[in-house]
Amino acid sequence: MHMTTLKTRDILALGFMTFALFLGAGNIIFPPMVGMAAGQNLLGASTGFLLTGVGLPLLGVVALARVGGGLDTLTRPIGRTAGLILAIAIYLTIGPFFATPRTATVSFEMGLAPFVGNTPAMLLVFTIVYFVLVALLSLFPGKLMDNVGKIITPVLILALAVLGGSAFLAPAGGYSVSTEAYATQGAAFAEGFLQGYQTMDALASLIFGLVIVNAIKAAGVTDGKLHTRYCIYAGIIAATCLGLVYVSLMYLGATNSQLAANATTGVQILTAFVQQTFGPAGLWLLAVVIMLACLTTGIGLITASASFFSELTGLSYRGMVIGLSVFSAAVANQGLAQLIAVAVPVLVGLYPLAITLIALSLLHRWNRPERVYRPVMLVALVLGLFDAAKAAKLDALVPDWLNHLPGAAMGMGWTTPVLGMLIVCGVLDLMSSASSKTAIKQA
Repeated sequence: MHMTTLKTRDILALGFMTFALFLGAGNIIFPPMVGMAAGQNLLGASTGFLLTGVGLPLLGVVALARVGGGLDTLTRPIGRTAGLILAIAIYLTIGPFFATPRTATVSFEMGLAPFVGNTPAMLLVFTIVYFVLVALLSLFPGKLMDNVGKIITPVLILALAVLGGSAFLAPAGGYSVSTEAYATQGAAFAEGFLQGYQTMDALASLIFGLVIVNAIKAAGVTDGKLHTRYCIYAGIIAATCLGLVYVSLMYLGATNSQLAANATTGVQILTAFVQQTFGPAGLWLLAVVIMLACLTTGIGLITASASFFSELTGLSYRGMVIGLSVFSAAVANQGLAQLIAVAVPVLVGLYPLAITLIALSLLHRWNRPERVYRPVMLVALVLGLFDAAKAAKLDALVPDWLNHLPGAAMGMGWTTPVLGMLIVCGVLDLMSSASSKTAIKQA
């Protein structure tokens, strides 16, 4: 029997496709701000940022690769209904309700608005063209590796290499002075860790796992073990590329602060830098980077959401792609500020669940997984809901003791109780397995 394997060129294309799925506009906007604020404590900040901004998504891809690519398999131990509700919540948030429309609004505001003006009419025209393009590229998911991995991403990587390379070759000045939050290397590490967490890529990794596995299947690979191996290769290539982008953009922010001294967003730092370095052509370079980064992420999100919802509802994949694209275009025209206000509490609430799920699936082959997963995920859910209430400014609903947990000020208060519950359940799980083995021996 002839077994299909991927050539090195195809593995690279798969890795590039995975990188492009993850690299959205947020990943280009966040790092320069972190760099600018960290200044001479860049090392601590970038280490923290890479741990969560690159490490978590890579772990998510690996966790999904190990179970074969689907979120449903990953959530099996918490029960079908609970797993389905969690999956729907993640897909809706990262799909048509928030992340997908955001790829359009951000690419408009950063890529096109500087040239045509930021008006509702222009936004409408742009989002229609944008989502027609996204839908066309998403209708043929089997071609994703070819279209995105072999054509679009290399252009994106080239543009990013020019942008990132110039940050190292032509920095405008020395390191900026660290802000209060980044006053020491340790504080900078903690703050960078938190900022990387906000790229939301760990959440995205839970739904891109399926896109990657489907691309491998579409290339004709049938062996499950190879699916896992190629998924992990793709994750490592993507993580390496993301790491390089983050480091160069953080360095850019740290060394070019005098160009945009009172910048409030990464966009302003980047715009000032490209204009200084490349003149008017710089804006085109930045526009290309942003547009392509958003487009590839939009395609990945629509593809993933459409396959999930078409499986769930029994409606055709193509119908879903068109429906989700139209819906996302409509949401995108509500404007970016509105989108963020609604989505932040939901994302904050989902994040502890997503990270806990990834950790549980990577940690151990539990003897009775449901006995470990259910209590631990329940703690993550309750604390996630409290965090969501806090993010929605409903502080009255949040008990006071939560604010005294380690890391609570950074939005990481949920980790200690979840870890505590995990240790208790893990020990009980090991003991139950040991006692059942003893019982078998005695019998």
